[in-house]
Amino acid sequence: DPRSRAAAARELAAAIADAGVPTLLVTHDFAEAAQLGDRVAVIDAGRVVQEGTAEELAAAPAAAFVADFSGAVVLHGHARTGDDGLTFVALDGGGEATSTARATGPVSVSVFPWEIELAPPGSAREGSSRNHVAARVTTVTVLGSRVRVGLASPQPLVAELSAPSARALALAPGVEVVASWKAAATRVVPR
Repeated sequence: DPRSRAAAARELAAAIADAGVPTLLVTHDFAEAAQLGDRVAVIDAGRVVQEGTAEELAAAPAAAFVADFSGAVVLHGHARTGDDGLTFVALDGGGEATSTARATGPVSVSVFPWEIELAPPGSAREGSSRNHVAARVTTVTVLGSRVRVGLASPQPLVAELSAPSARALALAPGVEVVASWKAAATRVVPR
């Protein structure tokens, strides 16, 4: 159960710190790796894809696999650079994502669920978010004061927002929304 797992992880972290020796820990859970490791090495198909602190891996994933492992939403498309210094990614299945990172060719983009905002369709697109994707709510999962919202769009999305925000938007399966996020939050990795 989650409570026992969290308590065991805290005890293991204390034991590792007390031992004062290098420790190799294998896990399939990024939060656990972040809690227990000073350094994280992500292995895919038998090779190290990226190594660094958990913060470094989440902020600048070297591959879509790393972004997905860190909990980000991963979308695929084809990038081109614009004259204004932004990168525009034509998303597979439709839509476009904008990023401040430079890239061209086949790419994956990632954004964390808590970086995605939801609004009703047709609401004014004021503010600094450059990315707007029409979506339909598929799932609503309440996690205490947070709500994870599964979204159907050309590529699936997940947003995480506060419970009061979810209530104000009357989110439920079937509700149409617009998912938005900033270009600066859009990480681009080669595919």
